[in-house]
Amino acid sequence: MQIPDRDQQIIQAHAAFICQAVEFIQRPDSSGQLRALLTAAADNGWNGLASAVRQIASGQRELGAIKGLDEEDRVIAGAILRGLQNPATLPDPRQQADPALAAPGLAHMIHAAGTGDIQALTLISQMAEQMSKVGGDMSRVAAVIRPLINGERDPDKLCEHLDTRGQQLVLQILDELGKLGLH
Repeated sequence: MQIPDRDQQIIQAHAAFICQAVEFIQRPDSSGQLRALLTAAADNGWNGLASAVRQIASGQRELGAIKGLDEEDRVIAGAILRGLQNPATLPDPRQQADPALAAPGLAHMIHAAGTGDIQALTLISQMAEQMSKVGGDMSRVAAVIRPLINGERDPDKLCEHLDTRGQQLVLQILDELGKLGLH
């Protein structure tokens, strides 16, 4: 099964959580560790995902039967279910997310948010908030998300305060947005 680039980015960003959840669900002696993992997730605002993982741990194996998940939670829960069925599908928690995969996914969300898609706007806003917490150039890239949603396409203006990697990412996003604008 081919996983879309945006979904793959979400999975890679949450690889450690996904792998820990699968490991703790598979080991009956680790229920305390699973409880601690899910309490931490809920404490960080991931109540829907924590509830979904509890349902999965209790034997639920149909993603469609789990209610109350946003798009990102659904992708993570799906990765956990796939990992339980086939451990070879689990992401490598030591691998960094590939910035080349980020541009198309970000561009699609920016494009959708710019055309009034509330779900995309919510998701891209959450991603930008997480990026800004990382600090450094990621926070500066996060700062150009809003102008991109509002239609800014001037690379000089958008890349003004970014280092080389940040500039490359913004230029890739602009390239992808250009392709989307042609459709």
